Amino acid sequence: MSVQILRADRSHYAALIDIWEASVRATHHFLTEDDIVYFRKKILEDYFDAVHLYYLLPEAGEPAGLLGLAEGKIEMLFIHPGFFRLGYGSLLADYAIGQCGVTQVDVNEDNPGALAFYLARGFRVVNRLEKDGEGKDFPILQMILGDR
Repeated sequence: MSVQILRADRSHYAALIDIWEASVRATHHFLTEDDIVYFRKKILEDYFDAVHLYYLLPEAGEPAGLLGLAEGKIEMLFIHPGFFRLGYGSLLADYAIGQCGVTQVDVNEDNPGALAFYLARGFRVVNRLEKDGEGKDFPILQMILGDR
């Protein structure tokens, strides 16, 4: 499996927001259409600019995943559903941990797949918030890596 993890810039936003949306539609069944439209706009207008943004590029093809990091935390990690179960999520998580020193992540409580993914990588839940960062009623599990 030959892939690259590269820094993204504004020229990549259109492809990366499409990856985000496809991934969310495949995994975040608790979101309504209005929620997806709301978050898509927020990501394009605010969130992409607030993180160190990377994309995963398979040997032959278009970007298959995205990773957003800020202050030792994974703020976003999404894989296009056409590339699920190929190890790409693990590659991005390993890069974030090993190359960027990430030790934190927040996960939607209603996304058991993401919770299991991070638990398998040594993260543990340390706190539960009733609302997400936008004040919406989506409980968040705050996780840290290891026993710290």
